[in-house]
Amino acid sequence: MSGTDGATRPGITAGRIFRVFLRLGLTSFGGPVAHLAFFRDEFVVRRRWLGEAEYAELVALCQCLPGPASSQVGMALGLRWAGLRGALAAWCGFTLPSALLMIGFALGLLHSGNGLPAGVVHGLKLVAVAVVAQAVWTMGLVFCRRPAALALALFAAAALLLWPFAGMQLVVIGGGALLGAGLWRIDDRLPSTDVPVSGSRWPARIALLLFTVLLLGLPVLAHALPASTAAVFAAFYRAGAWVFGGGHVVLPLLEASVVAPGWMTESAFLAGYGAAQALPGPLFAFAGFLGAGMQAGPGGWAGGLLALVAVFLPGLLLVVGVQPVWQRVRRWRRMRAALAGVNAAVVGLLLAALVDPLWTSAVAGWGDVALVCVALLAPVGLRMPVWLLVPAMALCGWALGAI
Repeated sequence: MSGTDGATRPGITAGRIFRVFLRLGLTSFGGPVAHLAFFRDEFVVRRRWLGEAEYAELVALCQCLPGPASSQVGMALGLRWAGLRGALAAWCGFTLPSALLMIGFALGLLHSGNGLPAGVVHGLKLVAVAVVAQAVWTMGLVFCRRPAALALALFAAAALLLWPFAGMQLVVIGGGALLGAGLWRIDDRLPSTDVPVSGSRWPARIALLLFTVLLLGLPVLAHALPASTAAVFAAFYRAGAWVFGGGHVVLPLLEASVVAPGWMTESAFLAGYGAAQALPGPLFAFAGFLGAGMQAGPGGWAGGLLALVAVFLPGLLLVVGVQPVWQRVRRWRRMRAALAGVNAAVVGLLLAALVDPLWTSAVAGWGDVALVCVALLAPVGLRMPVWLLVPAMALCGWALGAI
């Protein structure tokens, strides 16, 4: 698609994009917000490959789309500079370091016969509790400022805890969109700068058509072939297509898709999620761990790569498909109100996941509560980086288990 994107720039090749994003994938710790700051420093401040307004517009676009926002910004940047090859190069460079480590961790944890000591797994699960609690608090401050949004978030959490059937997460997200569009008033004021967002019409239409066909058709195929490669691909594609609000939101969606049907134990799932916090790059690389270690689909390296492609594919298709019409869509007041409702529902989704399965399966006493508090306070009070906190918590869990 490099020939279809009018914004390609001489000298910024797919190979160069891959090398820059590979370095970012090896060093970008701290989650999606930190990733966006790293991208701005690298491409706006240091390299000057685009301006502040253009970068802000791309960030706004990706924040409004389902999928991993920081990875989608990287794909959008690669798309602008080198077409589809640039988008794929950006994704590969940014994702591969953490993805390969997660797949390797899954193979070592689940296929070694002995696995990790129970105490280590327990410590990793407590890390997951602390990380999701922090995400609920941070996202709640941003998305639940008005009383109606807070009420919607609490109602969504209660609904998920009372009726935890398959597909309830999607019902909550869809309900949040409908309530937001129907009930909320959104300020019509927008940034005055209109940055032309590139992209040709036909590739965009094909991308949106493929996104819709896969979203609707894969579940039918998965129903006909349960626990098959097609079912695994469908589960991860659906999770990637319905994630709003950042990488942590993928936790309850994947937990419902992977643990509920018995493809992976809850303990292994949460241990892998806790370990993912110590790695740079996108949190969605956790899908590589799941695909490699599940008892469905091909498993191993093939299963890990299949899950990674499936969970990131919706985000790529949406970035390619929506860019040409972004300036028009961003002005739809009802669309922005619907997204506000979705964001509030997503806070409830995370809150429900924090209660069950995270808290109920990981916290068994006051000692565990104390460790969770330490994990919450250490990054702020002690300035401890997350990559150091995770092994420290695993060591504490192992020590307590040995007592």
